[in-house]
Amino acid sequence: MNDFNNPQVARLPKHLRQFIVAQHYEKYTPVDQAVWRYVMRQNYSYLKEVAFYPYIKGLQRAGLSIEYIPDLQTMNDNLGKLGWGAVTVDGFIPPAAFMEYQAYKVLVIAADIRQINHIEYTPAPDIIHESAGHAPIIADSDYNNYLSYFGSIGAKAMFSAKDFELYEAIRHLSILKEAAGTTIEEIEAAEQSLKLIADNMGEPSEMALLSRLHWWTVEYGLIGTLENPKIYGAGLLSSIGESSSCMKADVEKLWYNKYTINYAYDITKTQPQLFVTETFQNLIDVLDEFADTMAFRRGGAESVQKAIDCKNTATAVYSSGLQVTGIFTDLYVDAEGKVTFIKTSGPSALAVDNKELPGHDKHYHKDGFSSPVGKIIGSDVAVEDLDFEDLKGLGIQKAQRADFSFESGIQINGVVKEILNNGNKLILIVFEDCTVKTVDGKVLFAPEWGTYDMAIGAEIVAVFNGAADKDAYEELTQISEKQTQKLVYDEQTQNLHKLYKEIRRIREEGTGFEQLPTLFAALKMEHPSDWLATLEILEILYHKQYNAELEKEVRLYLETKAEQEEEHKKLINDGLFVIEHPVTQLINIA
Repeated sequence: MNDFNNPQVARLPKHLRQFIVAQHYEKYTPVDQAVWRYVMRQNYSYLKEVAFYPYIKGLQRAGLSIEYIPDLQTMNDNLGKLGWGAVTVDGFIPPAAFMEYQAYKVLVIAADIRQINHIEYTPAPDIIHESAGHAPIIADSDYNNYLSYFGSIGAKAMFSAKDFELYEAIRHLSILKEAAGTTIEEIEAAEQSLKLIADNMGEPSEMALLSRLHWWTVEYGLIGTLENPKIYGAGLLSSIGESSSCMKADVEKLWYNKYTINYAYDITKTQPQLFVTETFQNLIDVLDEFADTMAFRRGGAESVQKAIDCKNTATAVYSSGLQVTGIFTDLYVDAEGKVTFIKTSGPSALAVDNKELPGHDKHYHKDGFSSPVGKIIGSDVAVEDLDFEDLKGLGIQKAQRADFSFESGIQINGVVKEILNNGNKLILIVFEDCTVKTVDGKVLFAPEWGTYDMAIGAEIVAVFNGAADKDAYEELTQISEKQTQKLVYDEQTQNLHKLYKEIRRIREEGTGFEQLPTLFAALKMEHPSDWLATLEILEILYHKQYNAELEKEVRLYLETKAEQEEEHKKLINDGLFVIEHPVTQLINIA
């Protein structure tokens, strides 16, 4: 199970823990281990020249080795020294949850590993992408500060129902591409569905725009100069195909700045352009500039309208500090465009400093919440700054009937039951037998509806995605019903696994070389589509200088296979190069 001894992982709230699954290390097959080793050897061979310099050193610091798929316990032990942690999840998780994990300095690692037929790149998140891509750069303090800062901002971003629909389509496609037995027709249908949704998203939400910045930095970012950039994006670092092709001249290199947000992306295709930053501080500067346009920093009518449009749980913050959580359905504004009234429907809750107010949970406010915003006529002071004497002067006293109006014209008439403060700020007045109506007589609250809780605040200063107190609100983020498919192996595949296992044993123990001719013959006869196991046999023969005739035969077999099978040509040739130009072995920490 996941290691909750890691301090960062231990801090995770329950609404994030719902996504965590056990790694089940025993499920990784000998082929999976060989896929990891091939990718890591290729990456180390190539990336040592083009990756941002802390990458190679960061592999060790993150608890990764070339030889074996990482164990989560080992990664957590090592990442803990850097102030980070890691958990395993089932494929893609919703963007808001992903961002919040980053804010807590926890890497989200997909437990599965790509199939060998997607060894160069997979649109599905997998342990190669998440651990070998993201984790090593965590060792750079400037970068990991950016990553966690991005998460803290992304967790507040407003998203739309369309965003979740797009997420579901991406998740569905990624599952199909990694599932055994998926037909070309099924993949094409899923790609068409994804394209249809992507082409009809309408005005992009805050989350959609932020995801572009995330994509062009965290996933596909370059650092340095336009002429000689280095890779730091995890999508490139974990793709042995695109990490090479991205450096070619036909992939345009542009400076990363605030205008990068205008570039959408397609996860199913190689990227036509990439963005280069001179420093990681520039990433923070661009992010900050965009964050200044977001609802959680701007507040006001525009931000409340974003909450209404998203049709999901959101929180509006009054200038008193009172936080109203719910699904927002309405707002009133005055002639100057200032918010004068807000309304939620369905379960709602009140909080201060992200802690729910006692007695004001979603069960008490099960039918929604509504309240005026603004100043009271007769006082130049913001309502939240009124003391008990000021309130008395306005005719607002506990156990007395009050009758007053806001500058917007909204009228309140009711018996004051309770007055709540938070420090020196007035946050809530509770009324019995209360009527609330607009200047033209529209009833907003009637006495027969029960107790009226009036929020206090001259303005709405912030609006953000999700609940203020997520755990108290029991906010269980939508989890996809589509689960990644667990592979079931037929007898032939299980026999192939045994061959891979034996080849690894021979390489690691340095004994049993006499079995190699038999293993090679079995691969040719029973598994003619496989190429990686044969490469591993050649590696042993080449470095141990055992049986020159067999080495010649195996090499010729691979060279012929590369010529006849275009889809394997680059993979085989790259493998041959690494055999002849061996990588420096990293210490196997696991």
